[in-house]
Amino acid sequence: MPERIDFPALIAGHAVVIEMINSGDAGLPVLTQLLRAAQPALGARGMAFVEFGPTGGRVIAATGAADWALGRPLAADDPDTVCLLSGPRVRQVRVADLNGKLAGELAGSGLRRMVVSRAEIGGHTVGSLHALYPGDGEPGDEQAVVSYLASCIAHMYGDASGLPVHGDGPVVAALADGLAVVDREATVRLWNPAAAQVTGQTAEQALNRPLPLPLPPSGQVRDHRLPDGRWLRITSGELPGPGALRVVTFRDITDQQRRDHDRELFVAVTSHELRTPVTVIKGYADTLTDHWDSLNDADRRQAARVIGQRANELARLVDRLLSSAAETGPGDDPPSPFDLGEALRAAVVDLPVELRRRLVLRLPADLPKALGHRPSLTTVLTELATNAGKYSPPGSPIEITAGVDGQLVGFRVSDRGIGIRPEHVERAFDRFWQGESGDRRGYPGAGLGLYLVRRIVEQQNGWVSLRPRTDGGTVAEVRLPRG
Repeated sequence: MPERIDFPALIAGHAVVIEMINSGDAGLPVLTQLLRAAQPALGARGMAFVEFGPTGGRVIAATGAADWALGRPLAADDPDTVCLLSGPRVRQVRVADLNGKLAGELAGSGLRRMVVSRAEIGGHTVGSLHALYPGDGEPGDEQAVVSYLASCIAHMYGDASGLPVHGDGPVVAALADGLAVVDREATVRLWNPAAAQVTGQTAEQALNRPLPLPLPPSGQVRDHRLPDGRWLRITSGELPGPGALRVVTFRDITDQQRRDHDRELFVAVTSHELRTPVTVIKGYADTLTDHWDSLNDADRRQAARVIGQRANELARLVDRLLSSAAETGPGDDPPSPFDLGEALRAAVVDLPVELRRRLVLRLPADLPKALGHRPSLTTVLTELATNAGKYSPPGSPIEITAGVDGQLVGFRVSDRGIGIRPEHVERAFDRFWQGESGDRRGYPGAGLGLYLVRRIVEQQNGWVSLRPRTDGGTVAEVRLPRG
């Protein structure tokens, strides 16, 4: 820790962040830039921000000595998560006082102390900001600075511009239906507590003002999407009496909308992605059936080869679709130590020849064993290598490297392709998500590969992350516990 905070550097860095916001940037790029500006000013070895949702947290931004934690999940019942979400909003924490797996990972990276502050909106925690240091020290001005920066981040969440990365925002789902009573001019006369929970507007903000929601005709129902992405189902009816008042009820149906959307998307993606290989297989099969005698041996072999290739693609696609729908994992067997280097070399053998020729393996001979499910590694590497090949020029190299970092061992798949935008590094793991859609899509695929990779790796107590490659392209990194 420095003798004093470098406030001029902090202000200059913060000015850059504000300029980014004024220029239209939002979300992860702005958050990451804020951490990069704060780290040297605080004299920290690394910075990290954990976003929290109903099911736990995830490191969505990290710099310096903490960049290895990017993408790491924190379960809601993890002792470290419980510790971070309790106690004073801002404080100093010794890594040795943590009781979860995170403590060993931090210590393995030479980090012994953190100054942490929760980012809160209306008493609801959206995340926590961490400044990490290699040695012990007494708390000082850095606590005030970290608290201020966490408040700035909370303000970014309140704007709902690209944040949160996961979930539906800082307002929790309503415990009961929201209820409002409006007059004939649709001015709010009554606003119950559940309405405030659903909409985020207090009674003071809503009363005697126009209803902040569309008003359906009496007796009808309307589904309405809020600016933060949530969906409400709104109904209205006339109140008896001379006042011409109308009662309006509304509830959060975001989960139902998401399930309906996922079901429709699954059917659409399945039909679209299955159509191409089936059409090709049928075409070549019909050609062999109808023109066998007129084809020479080379043409017949070529047709059979294409049918075999497309059948393999079809089988793999069906497996991915079924795995995605069934939410299956790597198995019920407990994780066990395995030779990561040997497993990677064996997995490469199963890749298509055209892809295998592009791979450059750099695996150290003394790579420690990993703890996990060895058979599932073939699926993980296949998806990452296939993804790298799809989004990079034909014939360009795809590098597979491995290494150890404290209590973690992992590998990277690096390509020299089109790269990935910073705001897409998390969305890329969503099921069915594609960087392009409709007629603009230049790359085939169902949008399931990275989704399956993340699920498989996290079920082995590891995590996976994406980031742009410095010289162009994308780096996918998988980290697993050491065996």
